[in-house]
Order: sequence, then structure tokens, then C-alpha cells
Amino acid sequence: MTALTLTPAYGRDYKSKKAVMEAFLSGKDFVVQPRGCYANLWNLSVGDQITIRYKQLRQVTVFAITKEMKDAPSA
Repeated sequence: MTALTLTPAYGRDYKSKKAVMEAFLSGKDFVVQPRGCYANLWNLSVGDQITIRYKQLRQVTVFAITKEMKDAPSA
């Protein structure tokens, strides 16, 4: 289990938790802070604790990656 903080990649930003989760579950890239490498749902592991900063980095959502997330078809 790893704890990671992610921010949207490629200049993207999200206005709501729903939009962040839709992007994450569809496999969009995020930047691992402070390392700067890219990550998405498919290269993270079940049980990883994820914090995603959004809305110009002022809001956060925190969750753990579950097997159901990994098994769900991407949008």
C-alpha cells in the first residue's frame, strides 16, 4: 500500500469531485507530487491511498483504489 498525492496532468483542472473521479476512473493521467511522474488508475495498485487535488489545487478528494475500480470497464 502506497500513499500518493496526484494533481491533474496536461493543464487540466476539475471543478467537482464527480468530474475528478470520472477522469480518474476513465484512465486519464495525473501527476504524482512531488516526483512529477505520470500515473493513472491502470498503473496503480489495489489498496493504494490516493489524494487528488483539484479546483486550482484548493480542494481534495481521498480514497483507496479498490478491486472494483480496477475491474470496471473504462469509459
